Amino acid sequence: MEQTSDNQSINIELPEEVAGGVYSNLAIVMNSQSEFVLDFVRLLPGQQSAQVCSRIIMTPDNVKRLIRVLQQNIHSFEQEYGEIFLNEDALPAEAYPQGEA
Repeated sequence: MEQTSDNQSINIELPEEVAGGVYSNLAIVMNSQSEFVLDFVRLLPGQQSAQVCSRIIMTPDNVKRLIRVLQQNIHSFEQEYGEIFLNEDALPAEAYPQGEA
């Protein structure tokens, strides 16, 4: 059960075929003025190609909400388990390609 901002409850169902989730180790983000497209990819070691395993299309305001809740969850995770260190934090911002839809 999820609470909305106006204190109404909504019932969220998790179908069995979705409950197992999809593994992704690469995300590609593209955007237009009205939407963000998030492609989740599974890239296997030694492979030169990969397939998108899930695509999510969201409005800009909902992407911002997603970023906020992810930041809160990362903060909680790091409080409990320690800081997450990324090798790419040492790379300049220009090293990351920018996509557009």
